[in-house]
Amino acid sequence: MRISKLAKVAALALAFGLVAGTPAYAVDLQGSGASFPALLIEGCKAGFASSTTNTYVYASSSSGTGQANSDKSIGDFWMSDGAYTAATKRSTLIHVPLVAAPIAILHNLPSKTTLSLSASTIAGIFGGTITRWNDPAIVADNNRSTTKVVYKLDANGNPKKDSKGNPVVLRTQVVQGHYTLPNKPIKVVYRSDSSGTSENFTNYLAKSASSVWTKAKNKVFKDSFPGNINDTANLGRVVGAASSTGVAQLAGKTAYSITYAEVNYATANNLKIANIINPAGASVVPDSTGVGAFLASATQDANGFLTYDYATKEKGAYPLGIVSYLLADTKYSSATQATAVKAFATYILSSKCSKDVGAALGFSVIDGELLKKSLAQVAKIGS
Repeated sequence: MRISKLAKVAALALAFGLVAGTPAYAVDLQGSGASFPALLIEGCKAGFASSTTNTYVYASSSSGTGQANSDKSIGDFWMSDGAYTAATKRSTLIHVPLVAAPIAILHNLPSKTTLSLSASTIAGIFGGTITRWNDPAIVADNNRSTTKVVYKLDANGNPKKDSKGNPVVLRTQVVQGHYTLPNKPIKVVYRSDSSGTSENFTNYLAKSASSVWTKAKNKVFKDSFPGNINDTANLGRVVGAASSTGVAQLAGKTAYSITYAEVNYATANNLKIANIINPAGASVVPDSTGVGAFLASATQDANGFLTYDYATKEKGAYPLGIVSYLLADTKYSSATQATAVKAFATYILSSKCSKDVGAALGFSVIDGELLKKSLAQVAKIGS
């Protein structure tokens, strides 16, 4: 009898242990959309699984695909680098600013000197009016005095802000640029697919150099191109490729080319990263510090949409910093699904993901007031 009682207790204990050790609500989330945040989302997959017992897979393609999938409720969450306002958007869908990073100007010049480009010069290059690397506009951008700004940083590596919300500058220094540019044609590589990266890039050009880039922003680059992209002068010199991977790989194989994509595509494709000369006259690196200074000037509406201030005079602002939005539902079919998507969004915004993983990949940490607003949007998921 004694042995029998012990056996029963052991059996119950074993059964309890098995139940307790099995996740009660493990969910395999399916996500899709923008390629811009894909490396961060992929890099945080293991940490999310170990922290929550849930898992996810993310199909990286484009913002257009993410938006289309959200219309049809294909999967559980979607990513878009631009605000989604189409008539087909479901009324229960919300935007959560989830991932911040710079769009980088990547080029394939042989020199090791850092290239600097102003907004009007970038617009001329990608708009087809500046066609050679030794064009006077590029020469002027790279043989001039510019300002370098050093900020006081917080624990996340973002600029600390004063009581008025302005980034705190530790010091500035004047840098004299010297760059001998080659007499070679510029090969422009653009995104051919519907892309939030293209939408943000063309918005920057339209807002920052409107006299050169005369058309409004567009998710499809060629539809925002200010001239005739099929003009004989552009054939073979201005070419498209799908996805960030595609443009970076093509530029990497094409001498004297230039393109736009995430910073982390530079190294793998032997491309160099250009600085951007901002409205304050500073030549700024596309890093977390510059993006943080730029996002500090952005405003956000009730939908979670951000409006960027491309004319900001903040000295160290990198004016091609953008946010990729999570498109999530306030009315998921089950509470379990909603809870899992909430956990996903919360984890991506956490320092374990955005800082510990994102910093090495070239992403920026969303913090301060913007983080508060993002988390307020997260709270609406499944509400």
